[in-house]
Amino acid sequence: MKIYSTLTRTKEEFLPLKEGEVSMYVCGVTPYMDAHVGHAMSYITFDVIRRYLEYKGYRVKYIQNVTDIDDKIIDRALSQKIPARELADKFFNSFTEDMACLNIRPADAFPRATLEIPKMIEMITSLIQKGHAYAAKSGSVYFRVRSMPDYGKLSGRNLEDMMAGARIEPGDEKEHPMDFVMWKAAKPGEPSWPSPWGEGRPGWHMECSAMALGYLGESVDIHGGGQDLIFPHHENEIAQSECATGVKPFVRYWLHNGLLKLGEEKMSKSLGNLVTIKDALKFYSSDAIRLFVISSYYRNPLTYSLDALDASQKGAERLSKAAHIESNGQFPLELDLGSVEDSFVAAMDDDFDTPKAVATLFDLARQINTGRDSGLDISRAQQLLLKLGSVLGLTLAEPDTGSAEAGPFIELLLDIRKSLRQEKQFGLADEIRNRLASMGVVIEDKPEGASWHLKR
Repeated sequence: MKIYSTLTRTKEEFLPLKEGEVSMYVCGVTPYMDAHVGHAMSYITFDVIRRYLEYKGYRVKYIQNVTDIDDKIIDRALSQKIPARELADKFFNSFTEDMACLNIRPADAFPRATLEIPKMIEMITSLIQKGHAYAAKSGSVYFRVRSMPDYGKLSGRNLEDMMAGARIEPGDEKEHPMDFVMWKAAKPGEPSWPSPWGEGRPGWHMECSAMALGYLGESVDIHGGGQDLIFPHHENEIAQSECATGVKPFVRYWLHNGLLKLGEEKMSKSLGNLVTIKDALKFYSSDAIRLFVISSYYRNPLTYSLDALDASQKGAERLSKAAHIESNGQFPLELDLGSVEDSFVAAMDDDFDTPKAVATLFDLARQINTGRDSGLDISRAQQLLLKLGSVLGLTLAEPDTGSAEAGPFIELLLDIRKSLRQEKQFGLADEIRNRLASMGVVIEDKPEGASWHLKR
């Protein structure tokens, strides 16, 4: 089994620190608004990786942090005139609901930044004592980047390149422009905690270092996140962690998923160009959204597209039907199921190549349908389809036969609606749309004509 590590920029044989066990840390959310499908892309990716490692027989300990104190949380809480903790709790609960709806298994622990501050203070104190950090007069504490000779090794940068155009502004308390904050001195009206340097709160990078070390030990097998976290977040995690413990590497395999794009830009809260998971689930099943994500190689960028999601919805329904069609045959389908599973494993062993693994499922579904049409017993092949689908987190739930039975009537109503619109009787046409919507039928008007699906 080989996986690509961002640190070495090569595929490496996967050898965890402890035989049969895998420690895995994935950067979590900052809960200040509903999660979007860009989050879904990342957490589906690492859910599949976790599931596959367990399928291979590993015991996986999976930790995902919650950044429940942050500038964005504070600003939004102030604008809504509620405590920051109340806002963070609300949207973390919303996030966990979204993950459950996407069939993403919860982490073994979700450590929250505000509950792990003693560990962070202890780590910062150690770094100051070792000369890797310093406290400024304001009460903020900074990491001294020049104290780490190989700073920049994850992102492939060096201090000279990073310094191009950078300078210390008048009044800046940093020794070096690239020094980063580990403890932020409190500002009036903001939540804060006591520390040896005065009231304040932890920096984002320190949070993940302290949690990874505290929950998984001084060396972590897999650390994951989006490619936008490589620098500065993960770079700074390495600096803090390796300088604090003296243990290298802090992480054995760095895995980064590509980013989801809406048009030419990545989907993000800060840009405001996002589609929430809740909105996506109104129109598409969890299997469709997962299939949309895993049909692309996890390190590649992915563009959000309704056409692609429509295709994924149809693909998910095709797999589900193959998994549940009735098998009446007496003689078994002659198919080497071991070879099918071997093809699936070969794909996933090659840096989690889910597009090839998904292709294996569709090929199996095709053979199931052919076998059924030939009057053969397809039950063992169906069991394998369900088994391999679950490794990818697909439920392959039995299709809703109600939609098939109602289909001709809905199509008839759409034809009537089309005629009404042509006759400019828009009120009656809208009434048909609204009545169907009240029964859970979603109509989408496209240039090529109207289509429909059941609300999920």
